[in-house]
Amino acid sequence: MVEQHNHYLPVLALVVAAFGVAAAMLGINALLGPKRRAADGPAVKLEPFECGSVPIQLDNRRRVSVKFYLVAILFVMFDLEVVLLYPWAVVYRDLGWFGFAELLAFMLSVVVGLAYAWRKGGLEWR
Repeated sequence: MVEQHNHYLPVLALVVAAFGVAAAMLGINALLGPKRRAADGPAVKLEPFECGSVPIQLDNRRRVSVKFYLVAILFVMFDLEVVLLYPWAVVYRDLGWFGFAELLAFMLSVVVGLAYAWRKGGLEWR
């Protein structure tokens, strides 16, 4: 029964190593990191910072540009492309010409999406 679980030991070692590295990074930062106080007080130093703008405002009437959401959707689209290309590349030889044709159809849809976003100005920051 013990031999059945021996193939889980590398996974367990990887999880332990990942938590060890994370703990070591946090510990080293706590020991060696800067401990200066902010000139404006601790509240300013601990405030989150996002893209040069204040992330939380009491006045919720300010409109956010749709470009931020469009960039996020484009990122998800191309990230999904990369995630789907890796398993395809692993089994490419087993799929043959049918797999190649399927990849071409998938890549065509991604290229059409990119061309549409480019034409509509989704890649511009103005």
